[in-house]
Amino acid sequence: MTGPAQLRRPGPLALWWQGARPRTLAISAVPVAVGAAAAAPHLSAWRTVAAAVTALGLQVGVNYANDFFDGVRGVDTAARVGPTRLVASGLASPRAVAAAAAAAIAVAAAAGIALAVAVGPALLLVGAAAIVATVLYSGGPRPYAAAGLGEVAVFAFFGPVATVGTALVETGGAIPAAAWWASPSCGLLAVAVLLVNNLRDIPTDAATGKRTLAVRIGDPASRRLYAVVVAAAYASVALGVAVRALPVPALLALLALPLARTPLTLVARARGRELVAGLIATTRLHLVTGVLLTVGLALR
Repeated sequence: MTGPAQLRRPGPLALWWQGARPRTLAISAVPVAVGAAAAAPHLSAWRTVAAAVTALGLQVGVNYANDFFDGVRGVDTAARVGPTRLVASGLASPRAVAAAAAAAIAVAAAAGIALAVAVGPALLLVGAAAIVATVLYSGGPRPYAAAGLGEVAVFAFFGPVATVGTALVETGGAIPAAAWWASPSCGLLAVAVLLVNNLRDIPTDAATGKRTLAVRIGDPASRRLYAVVVAAAYASVALGVAVRALPVPALLALLALPLARTPLTLVARARGRELVAGLIATTRLHLVTGVLLTVGLALR
């Protein structure tokens, strides 16, 4: 564990902003934007904002919860090479980080309940499942992230659930086919971000008994899986256009393909701390692809 004395303590706002992991927040904003574009012209400003608050609140909540649980369980050690964690570094108490996670989830729940009142009670079930998934990702007696299932949940909740869910609240009932077909790209690129993160953390996760998917299949297979996932994200868009479920302008998303070269190269060759650059490049790829896909859907 990195001692507090070795760190330059940021101010309160910077501290909690850092703990929220701002570089990852586009992962939850992108599917909301894509889902809203797929639902056009049936758009409602307040429902779009509420969907974004729900998605961002849950992601910030899971980030703080992950910080808390991995910190108190000793999963985040001094050997870890990623960004500083609040609990493990001693920059914040476990109780404060747990409270921050609860507050973020409460904000998400409030926005989700408002949407359920407007659209229908079935949304409450989806919201409850999302909150349970948020908590059990790193918490509970058997965290599913440590069982190799983190990628499955990330694909589901940052892909179909967020994208199709946003389209549903925008239309008030009908779900456009474009929302379903656009959602895999969002989910797969979110999985790619998690794969790089877990590839970087294989040594420390394995040492502490956290058996993520990367730990289970090993370093070489994780790198190959990353390439397959990135390729599938773009292939799903092309297939959607080919079967006429997505409009032709959705192919704008493929303009992001040249940007994939950097993260693919980094993930194929980098080791340890060098993979942080691969993580950042993958997050950027996810954001640019999502923006282009949103524009393409809006141009129908």
